[in-house]
Amino acid sequence: MKSFRKELIIKTDDRREYINITRDVQEAIRESEIKEGFVLVNAMHITASVFINDDESGLHHDFEVWLEKLAPEKPYNMYRHNGYEDNADAHLKRQIMGREVVVAITEGRLDFGPWEQIFYGEYDGKRAKRVLIKIIGE
Repeated sequence: MKSFRKELIIKTDDRREYINITRDVQEAIRESEIKEGFVLVNAMHITASVFINDDESGLHHDFEVWLEKLAPEKPYNMYRHNGYEDNADAHLKRQIMGREVVVAITEGRLDFGPWEQIFYGEYDGKRAKRVLIKIIGE
């Protein structure tokens, strides 16, 4: 069995963004030369997430509205975590959206259902963060 590791560095312009990283993951699979196996993709920061869903702007807007209702950014003083930082809401949003995904690789390609794409969700951005891509297989 072979393994392959790659990191993506993502820096967003806004505090919260959703970025489709499917092509980056597929490129890592190509680089790995692994044809059958699994890929793990995970955010390496506690205020970011990786998840699978549809690449549709209305849905991404709905994520933002829904998450803001569940864990509003402001007022900052509503959270005990906020002291040196003002990102308690980002920690909660990440907890809801998840840390990682695992996807099967078949014939060198992501083995997805219809419309599935891999996304990086940023909830406390404007700085460089890492995403790990770890591939194992043959």
